[in-house]
Amino acid sequence: MSSTLFKKIDYSLSKLIADIEHGDIGLPDIQRPFVWKATKVRDLFDSMYKGFPVGYLLFWANEGTRQIGVEDKQRKISWLVIVDGQQRLTSLYAVLKGKLIVNSKYHKEYIHIAFHPIDARFEVTDAAIRRDPEFILDISAIWVNGYTSYRLTKEYLENLRKHREVSDDEEEKVSRAIDRLFDLQNYPFTALEISSSVNEEDVADIFVRINSEGVKLNQADFILTLLSVFWDEGRALLEKFSRESRVPLQLDKPSPYNHHIHPDPDQLLRVSIAIGFKRGRLKSVYNILRGKDLETELFSEKERDRQFAKLQKAQDSVLNLVNWHEFIKSLITAGFRSNQMISSQNTLLYAYAFFLIGKEEFKVDFRLLRSFIARWFFMTTITGRYSGSPETIMEGDLARLRGLTTTDKFMETLEKIIPDSLTSDFWEITLPNALETSSPIHPGMFAYHAALNILSAPVLFSTIKVSEMLDPAIKPIRKAIERHHLFPKGYLKKIGIEDIRITNQVANFALVEWGDNKNITDQSPQEYFPEYARQFSEEELAIMCRFHALPEKWYEMPYDLFLEKRRKLMAGIIHEGFEKIT
Repeated sequence: MSSTLFKKIDYSLSKLIADIEHGDIGLPDIQRPFVWKATKVRDLFDSMYKGFPVGYLLFWANEGTRQIGVEDKQRKISWLVIVDGQQRLTSLYAVLKGKLIVNSKYHKEYIHIAFHPIDARFEVTDAAIRRDPEFILDISAIWVNGYTSYRLTKEYLENLRKHREVSDDEEEKVSRAIDRLFDLQNYPFTALEISSSVNEEDVADIFVRINSEGVKLNQADFILTLLSVFWDEGRALLEKFSRESRVPLQLDKPSPYNHHIHPDPDQLLRVSIAIGFKRGRLKSVYNILRGKDLETELFSEKERDRQFAKLQKAQDSVLNLVNWHEFIKSLITAGFRSNQMISSQNTLLYAYAFFLIGKEEFKVDFRLLRSFIARWFFMTTITGRYSGSPETIMEGDLARLRGLTTTDKFMETLEKIIPDSLTSDFWEITLPNALETSSPIHPGMFAYHAALNILSAPVLFSTIKVSEMLDPAIKPIRKAIERHHLFPKGYLKKIGIEDIRITNQVANFALVEWGDNKNITDQSPQEYFPEYARQFSEEELAIMCRFHALPEKWYEMPYDLFLEKRRKLMAGIIHEGFEKIT
């Protein structure tokens, strides 16, 4: 990059904070909108205190930009925008001015950093530190309350002496440490200031090329950067949707809140890219949105505006609450009731993309579309279609749709993938073998529970249906339903089987009411099962055993044989559930 594009400026920390306060420096949402975790802020202060370098800042001289969310600025228009280093500077500003920040869960909070003068150590303030007189509880008070070094040292030592004796050596250490803490306001920063003659597009390109000291950036971050520069309203809408998806429903107020996923802005962006450009890989989309013609390699403002119009139309569909909740119904139709049953968020988001393409572009009847997306999600979940190289596989799936013009061709093209993936060998060999696992989040186990929901199966040893007990709206003190070891761990230990990878096999679990799980404890199956069986008619017991994939006289089988036979029966129930939504 030519040296004429930027110049080097030196700042003290106090000068940086004052320039933000006065409005000379603005911090637009050009990076992710969340500040660091408090532990990282603590480490930043520790590095500065020890005199370590903490990286340079990158500013852009440009009039008329937005400002950091701080009121009562003396300047109404910032002339410097921070392009790189926002996380550091926002965190420092929040601590030195005692300002609220927004955390990764969209909650407002203060950053409280404590200081231990004798050890010259920084910590995140917690309940134990608040009770410890050895700490200055919140260094923000130094600058917010206008302390002098002398006054803070005096007050700290007076309080410490109320709890223990303080030696002359410790008193000297405290005095030096607090003086050094005050000197942090003189800590030197170096900023590279990009000339105001550089246009917005080149600034976005510079942002991509630099090595950020903050959150590591991926292709989605690069595109979010473009949104900040060229379509900030669009990015704000993504963040608003994400924030509201985490807030429980309020009466008579439409909301994206749901029990399946609380999407982040970059995840929603991926869906918009998929339906707007039929792309699964984001790398090429970055250049498309900058207005690059992939054939001529030339950039144009007209082309950029055209591509952003496509993205805006796609995003409108993604954030449409009717579309969002109709899609959620597809997941419920597939038997997946909540995020506790979702093994891959990519799989869910890609299913949403196909739902929107079918609804908006190919005008598929909503009932037919709901059924298809239910089957598609079930298939892609159980086969782990997007678990290896999700962008590559999605790129291939979307490529099949390019050039299609009719509803029938859309349905035919995607429908063909399902039987090609769920062959007879898959149901009879691949799936039973895949169920030989102790993973608590295995997609096969979630698909089995989904099948029980679809088939209206009762909970084992109960007349209540699994779907009722897995309802995410139920919030009991204890889980209404629990995973029960059919061969209890205590019993298996007695017979010499202790390896958790064997005792916690998926095929050793069944869904029961928590009270039954508590009562069975470590009894052998031969002890507890006949007792429970007597409580039900032969017909009720037969239905229960079939849905819960229990082989005939399973309780008398050797454990390894039981697991082998039950895996095959579980695969059969999963197949039966899938066929019902087909």
